Amino acid sequence: MPLKILGLNHNTAPLEIRERIVFAGPEIPEALKAVRALDGVDEAVLLSTCNRTEFYLMADDGGRDTVTSWLTDSRRLDDGFRESLFSLEDADAIRHIFRVACGLDSMVLGEPQILGQLKDAWREAQQSGALGGDLSRLMQHTFSVAKKVRTDTEIGSSPVSVAYAAVHLAQQFFANFNKQTAILVGAGVTIDLVAKHLKRKNIGRLFVANRNLDRARNLAGEYGGYALPLSELEGTLPEADILISSTASPEPVVGYPEMQRAIKARKYRPVFACDIAVPRDIDPKVAKLDDVYLYTIDDLDKVVLEGQGNREAAVVDANRILDDEIGRYLSVQRARQSVPTINALREHADSVRDDVLANARRRLGNGADSQEVLEYATAAMLKKLLHQPSVKLREAGEAGDEDLVSAARRLFGLRD
Repeated sequence: MPLKILGLNHNTAPLEIRERIVFAGPEIPEALKAVRALDGVDEAVLLSTCNRTEFYLMADDGGRDTVTSWLTDSRRLDDGFRESLFSLEDADAIRHIFRVACGLDSMVLGEPQILGQLKDAWREAQQSGALGGDLSRLMQHTFSVAKKVRTDTEIGSSPVSVAYAAVHLAQQFFANFNKQTAILVGAGVTIDLVAKHLKRKNIGRLFVANRNLDRARNLAGEYGGYALPLSELEGTLPEADILISSTASPEPVVGYPEMQRAIKARKYRPVFACDIAVPRDIDPKVAKLDDVYLYTIDDLDKVVLEGQGNREAAVVDANRILDDEIGRYLSVQRARQSVPTINALREHADSVRDDVLANARRRLGNGADSQEVLEYATAAMLKKLLHQPSVKLREAGEAGDEDLVSAARRLFGLRD
């Protein structure tokens, strides 16, 4: 079946739509098994991050349509969301996967985290039994392309991460950080990077709140901060001059009433809040509070663009590599399509050989002259092998099928 991609990302859908179809934790293998069971779908990989949810499929057109319907039903979406979906196939789909792996399709140009996320998605598909030979080969080639692009270009130089952008934006509110208190919610890779940037900016106090207290302690300890369980976040909120959150929670972890009480306890001193989670961690209504300046991951786009200009030249080199690699991959795939025919041809030749060899041995066993047997065997072999091609070429000549005649000359290396 052909390669198809169905999904949405930060280029096609706003945050309000993206957060409605995020898949996380046990939802991923469940979704893969459900999609794989749909008619017209042979293989599936699901990549779901804060900026994209994309299904990479080996499927026919009907399979792509059934995945769209399944997604609509399983997430209780209205038909309007379909305007945010994009669909790609064949070479366009291959180019997209390559671009994703290389960070060329990311909000942060050249960011390296997406490659790790794509590898995780590939492993998840393997473990869920949703991956077959075709998608597996494509993914392996994709990882090789991503490595080549990062090695041969400057696409990954001077990285500007979402974490960096969040801290950079906070600097517009506070001249320096040494008298400020930051509360970070979560303990994943992004929050780790946020903590690192805040530490370099000499943050006054740092709190890390997380559902898993041990992870919070490990991260806070690395940067001289304090850990607290998520259940104690509300009591600590009034301390926050800077609030940055990135968890995998399906529901907000900071609500409007809690933030309202925190602002009152702070005597209405302003709070910079940045929600870089999808789905969102901070209730969007918090933005209505006069003394809270709330930003989402989509608001960081301008900050990111300012820092990646020096990598734009590398995009030209990267796209040149992608053009070459797409051509190489398609050539290999086209060659693979001829393998069954080659195998069938060899099996036919082996069958003819076995038949002629058996007859030759019987003749030798009956006392025939060995020279005569050799003459018989070679003549019989040629006759049997060339009979069908000769019949078809005569028919082609009678029908004026010059293409078949020309193909035969090329196939056997005959002079015109």
